Order: sequence, then structure tokens, then C-alpha cells
Amino acid sequence: MNITNDKVTAYIDGLYHPLNEQLAALREEAEKAGVPIILRDTETFLLNLLRIRKPLTILEIGTAIGYSAACMAVTCPSSRIITIEADAQACMEARENLEKMGLSDRVEVLYGPGQVVLDQLLGPFDFVFIDASKSHYRTFWDKAVPLCCSDAMIICDNVLMKGMTVSEEYDPRQKHKTHIRNLREFLTYITQTNCADTSVLPIGDGVSFSVLRG
Repeated sequence: MNITNDKVTAYIDGLYHPLNEQLAALREEAEKAGVPIILRDTETFLLNLLRIRKPLTILEIGTAIGYSAACMAVTCPSSRIITIEADAQACMEARENLEKMGLSDRVEVLYGPGQVVLDQLLGPFDFVFIDASKSHYRTFWDKAVPLCCSDAMIICDNVLMKGMTVSEEYDPRQKHKTHIRNLREFLTYITQTNCADTSVLPIGDGVSFSVLRG
């Protein structure tokens, strides 16, 4: 029996509790404005992984308004986070939000395309969160892996893309053919590569969870 449906999702969302009042307000603001931030069940899963891993260095590709970076910084008070955002307006908003929450001393927001900025980083990172342009996930992965320590975790969000990765019936106007093809190729790659062990989970909009092999 398939238990993943709208009622189950709504029930799980009803169990959600924000980390603090500032993040609750930022989530509410983003959801009302239609700003894409991590879904509630994705956030809960991501933050529990961080509590287990206790990373000291975190790399995020896709900052948006800084919500997920702020969540990670609050959850991991000893960590330093580098997050990359390609949109100038979003980058500015992220920096302002992180400053308001007193997190800008530990979270550095870098402006530019991820595939370009990644070439300028040194690492090492022990946790990576990829949540940016879906067509470039393979490029982000290939550039992030050499920057990681041997047992790093890499989490990729939105890999099922509202079911479109699974079936074209969820893309009736065929607007996302390139994203679908690239995500399918990406998931095939990361589940078969010898450099990592990967699970693909129906959490939120689909999450891949990879642990690099030493």
C-alpha cells in the first residue's frame, strides 16, 4: 500500500515545530510570498541528519533568502557555513536575514553561479546541501565531491520534482523535459557511483541522501 499522499503529508506537516520564532516568521513570510524554501518535512529530516553528523564545515548550493542556511546554523552552533546564490536580489535578502538573526559571523553568502563559485573554493566540507538549478545537479555534485572529506554527507533536494522525475504524466505541457532528463541521469549516476552510497527518499519534493566512501 502506498502511504504517500496529500493527507499523509498534511498530517506530517501538522507535527512540525519551527526552531525559533525568527525562523517561524521567516518561513511564514516566504510561504505567503511563494518564495521557494525547503519544505517542512525536508527541514526536519535535514536538521536531524545534522544533529547526527555534527559537521564543522557545511556547503550549501542555493541560498534563496537564507532560510535553510539559518536553520543549519542554529542547529549546528559550532559550524561554519558557506552558501552560494546565483540571484543578486535573493543574495542580498539572504545576507540581510542572516544579519538580523545574528548568524552572519558564521554564514558566508557567496554571489554567483554555483558551477563557477565552486571552482574558487578549497574545502574541506563534511556536509553538503544542494538545492539550486535542477539541470545542474550533476555539475554541482562533481565539483563538490573533491571539496569534501572522505565520509561527507551530500543531500540534494527536489530530486523527484513533484513526481515529474518519475513520470512525464506529471508534466502534461512538457515544460520541464530538460530538467526531467537531467535529474533522471543524475539519480542514476549517484545511486550507481562507486564513490558514495545513496538513498532516494520520498520526503518533501524528493531527497537524495549520499554518504561518500572513504
